Amino acid sequence: MDRRYKLAIYLLMITMLRKTELMHATWSEVNLEERTMVISASRMKMKRDHVVYLSDQATGVLEELKELAHGSRYLFPSNRSHEDKPICKSTINFMLKQLDVDVDRFVLHDFRRTASTLLHEQGHNSDVIEKLLAHEAKGVRGVYNRAQYADQRRQLLQEWADFVDAQREEQPKVILGAFGVA
Repeated sequence: MDRRYKLAIYLLMITMLRKTELMHATWSEVNLEERTMVISASRMKMKRDHVVYLSDQATGVLEELKELAHGSRYLFPSNRSHEDKPICKSTINFMLKQLDVDVDRFVLHDFRRTASTLLHEQGHNSDVIEKLLAHEAKGVRGVYNRAQYADQRRQLLQEWADFVDAQREEQPKVILGAFGVA
């Protein structure tokens, strides 16, 4: 499997982004010095800018991807087009099938569901988790609570990336793939 696709799957796991948010991400959205990625409102489901705080692992992956992008404005440029376009959304689905994951009806969005479930079960603040997932509270709560939880989100994404790596290293067949190895 192409290294970029392994890195894409790994980034989906550790950033909790939706597939289209990551596949169409541009380098102008990434600030490696500040360790953030800002997805513009026009590309977000809820039509609001979304800040992703980058863990050590995500920062490392993005530094590697920068080299692999060969000057494209996209993190994941298409190999099939002479134009500067991102890879097709179905490419990562196809690559996931190549991993032969032994889970019925597994889809990439399941990474988000798994992260939310495990972080809630670990007792983390629900408001922080929902902000990580770019979900917005409804009703009066959503109107009044404008907190962004930046420090907590940064810390929790680092803890989550460490957790994902620990699962991979322990080989419990929860998360597959040697993403840190070339």
